[in-house]
Amino acid sequence: MFSAADHTYMSQAMRLAEQGLYTATPNPRVGCVIVRDEKVVGEGWHARAGEPHAEILALRQAGALAKDSTAFVTLEPCNHYGRTPPCTDALIKAGVARVVTAMPDPNPLAAAAEGLKKMQTAGIQVTSGLLQQEACELNKGYVARMTRGTPWLRVKTASSLDGKSALNNGVSQWITGADARRDAHHWRACSCAILTGIGTVLADDPLLNVRDVETSRQPLRVVMDSDLRMPPSAKMLAGGSVLIIAAVEDRARQEKLRANGAEVLALAGSSGKVDLKRVLEMLAQRGINEVMVEAGRTLNGALIEADLVDELVMYMAPILLGDKARGMFELPELTEMNGRRELDVRDVRMVGRDLRICARLSGKE
Repeated sequence: MFSAADHTYMSQAMRLAEQGLYTATPNPRVGCVIVRDEKVVGEGWHARAGEPHAEILALRQAGALAKDSTAFVTLEPCNHYGRTPPCTDALIKAGVARVVTAMPDPNPLAAAAEGLKKMQTAGIQVTSGLLQQEACELNKGYVARMTRGTPWLRVKTASSLDGKSALNNGVSQWITGADARRDAHHWRACSCAILTGIGTVLADDPLLNVRDVETSRQPLRVVMDSDLRMPPSAKMLAGGSVLIIAAVEDRARQEKLRANGAEVLALAGSSGKVDLKRVLEMLAQRGINEVMVEAGRTLNGALIEADLVDELVMYMAPILLGDKARGMFELPELTEMNGRRELDVRDVRMVGRDLRICARLSGKE
């Protein structure tokens, strides 16, 4: 169905889409390559919401050479009005003869708009599914938000080889080396939000922003703070967006935190603690595609126990901290092995002196 040349051009479009890794959110990461007479005549990738889509930029570069060409697009072209006009109309107007897409757009608006059908009716040959798995992987957060109503949740941990993330007195800086900490900033930059717990804020007073990679966008910092213990002097309040999720209504504390630049919401569950599922649903409604968790064992364990975690990024340093040090996840004791949680390891590599393991929770794709 697809030729070797088709694979080459779609791979090129995928590499273009990756350039929007840090900035395209809440939109998907999309690349487009336009080919005529076996030559690339136009390229484009989507950088930011509200700016031209990949197809429009590629068509502009191709100009008149777009007529009778083939457009390779990593995502089904849109056929509905959002912040920009439909890309299907632009492809039809340019006289493109063939459109090859990697994956369908999971946005219900796209399905309702029937963009592929519209292009076929206009005489364009449309084929889909080339490098679909790769395209879905690149946009797993967008797909998760559109299909299940929650973001892709990635938990990042730093531990010793015996699985300890802090000393018994709470000291955790620094377990891993500078290379691993720098690598973690790439994952921060990919994320729309960084989620932590109030315990981590009180213990470490972190900034939780992106510093070691170049990006024009900083993620939203979200703090789970059931009892509103967030100090108004916390470093993260000094700059950037911070959302504090509480389980209590305390107007005086809320107003003090708002005066220091934070947004405060109360989302209590039946247990009297913050309702984790509701938090993720609320973040999805705000256009958050990917969330990175940088927290302690309590919040990490609660998220796993609630079956809300999709992926683990675990940095393990070549050190041992001993039995009394704190673990990575606070989970209930198992009495039978069939209660264990299976992981699907996707990538293992050295980052400086530390080992990095990327794994999915079983059943998470």
